[in-house]
Amino acid sequence: MRLTGQQIRLVSEDVVKEAVRRKVVRLLVPEDEAFALVEKAITEDLMVEDRLNEEVKDILKQYEREIEQGRADYKTMFDLVKKKLVRERGLVL
Repeated sequence: MRLTGQQIRLVSEDVVKEAVRRKVVRLLVPEDEAFALVEKAITEDLMVEDRLNEEVKDILKQYEREIEQGRADYKTMFDLVKKKLVRERGLVL
């Protein structure tokens, strides 16, 4: 799922406000700074999958000939390599 910067900002604000309202956290920084910190964390987390996809594409370049010759399906190989890396790295996507 792709989120725009504005959507991430709104989610960040909602998370902070709700956590404060429920007294789950007590802010030690101004509210705007807390929003920005949560926004940064969410953005970085979402970028993990983007970086992983780029790495999988780089790995599959090694198998370009097999894929072009029809001995391997790109989508299937992409999914398999991605699942393997996710499992090895303990990622949650």
